[in-house]
Amino acid sequence: MKSVTSVFWYALALCIIVVLWGSFAPVNLEVVTLEITTFISEKFGWYYLLLVMLTLVLCVYLIFSRYGNIKLGKEHDKPEFSLLSWFTMLFSAGMGMGLVFWTTSEPISHAFISSPGAELGSEQALNDSLKYAFFHWGMHAWAVYGMVALVLAYFKFHKDTPGLISATLVPLFGKKSMQGLPGKIIDTLAVFATVVGVAATLGFGSAQINGGLSYLFGTPGTFPVQLLILVIATVLFIVSAWSGIGRGIKYLSNFNMGLAFVLLLLLFIIGPTLYILNMFTHTLGSYVSDFFEMSLRMAPQNAEQRGWIDDWTIFYWAWWISWSPFVGIFIARISKGRTIKEFMLGVLFVPAIVCFIFFTVFGASALNLEQNGIAKISEFALETSTFGVLNEYPFGMMMSIITIIVVAVFFITSADSATFVLGMLSTGGTINPRNSVKIMWGMMQSAVAAIIVYFGGTQGLQNMLIIAALPFSIVVILMGVSFFKSAHQEQVYWKKQTKKKEG
Repeated sequence: MKSVTSVFWYALALCIIVVLWGSFAPVNLEVVTLEITTFISEKFGWYYLLLVMLTLVLCVYLIFSRYGNIKLGKEHDKPEFSLLSWFTMLFSAGMGMGLVFWTTSEPISHAFISSPGAELGSEQALNDSLKYAFFHWGMHAWAVYGMVALVLAYFKFHKDTPGLISATLVPLFGKKSMQGLPGKIIDTLAVFATVVGVAATLGFGSAQINGGLSYLFGTPGTFPVQLLILVIATVLFIVSAWSGIGRGIKYLSNFNMGLAFVLLLLLFIIGPTLYILNMFTHTLGSYVSDFFEMSLRMAPQNAEQRGWIDDWTIFYWAWWISWSPFVGIFIARISKGRTIKEFMLGVLFVPAIVCFIFFTVFGASALNLEQNGIAKISEFALETSTFGVLNEYPFGMMMSIITIIVVAVFFITSADSATFVLGMLSTGGTINPRNSVKIMWGMMQSAVAAIIVYFGGTQGLQNMLIIAALPFSIVVILMGVSFFKSAHQEQVYWKKQTKKKEG
């Protein structure tokens, strides 16, 4: 078993600095991160949009390209997990409780609080609300995950390199450089981006669990309660991580996706079924027809709309990038034995369609209530809006309790997956990192989450995400270039071998 590397200590030191800074000077940390975030959003918004769009184009290209038949492994390798388990695990790690958190609050916000461009409460605002939710949680997000995961799986299982971000860049910079200080810096950056990305989600999750308990049972909605939730969840996901990827994460993911679909089906049947079906069909059409306009929209002549893009689209693109080393390594780990074509079709389209369905059922149910004057869901806090919607329908208490369970299990699976990935990155790429290393990272994730929630709440989470994502976005570009260089060289080599045999 490999021991921890210098990357572990570098990344741990960086995380400890953030925890101490947030503990002793929370206001200063909030001010500094806000200034940096504002600068990044104003100066690099165009860069994020172009980068994510280019990534999506390349992912689609790979499905139909000559590289599509390359196997992520050796010729005799078979997939380790069934298609169903594969989908549930990659979805639980890639979206998880973030999906439950935003399915209600985002469409409501776009329609009644801050619209992408239409008059609040208008028919256009309601239509745009779901269309932009599809846009933010659809193919663009999974393209970022898919590209990083593909490159990692290709080099790890097809080329037999260590499971490290730095190892994927050897074709560009050479083995000596990537095993030296530059490689360690890249892997440290990946670890830090993962800790911040997952900590942000843990912060959202603890806030929503606290919000649900407060709404249903009157539990105080305070920082100490959220901290207690974080502590309990930390213990649970460390226990899950201890049991290994083939047991803990797999079983929890399958169970939770099943429970989430039960909740989805209940609300679909009990809620405004016809309205949901009509909104899904209409929104899907709008998403397809306005796909490129949304993908490259910057609104340079309209400060208000540009501010909305910074707050929502740029934030999401940064979120997906900051999560990409974690989700990418995890998806790569569970995708051995699949071809690139099969991999991209599965990662790019299936989870996006599931996101569309969840957003339509929950989002349309919320929009219908506010549009018809039944309940002012827009007046609820982000973390309690889902519970406010469920309360207006039959079996509301039961569905709310199921929601809390789903969020809690997504909380555990996301953090569980992240401890596994962080263990890999900080122990030289070993597929089965030591439990002591995973426990250390589990505790650190929760500590960063607690500090972020304490000093800035939702805004603080967004600030840290955007900051962590910018430097890693450059690494994503380099990974894509490295993959195409290596895959092209492989194709050329086999063509030469074929010609020799024919000759």
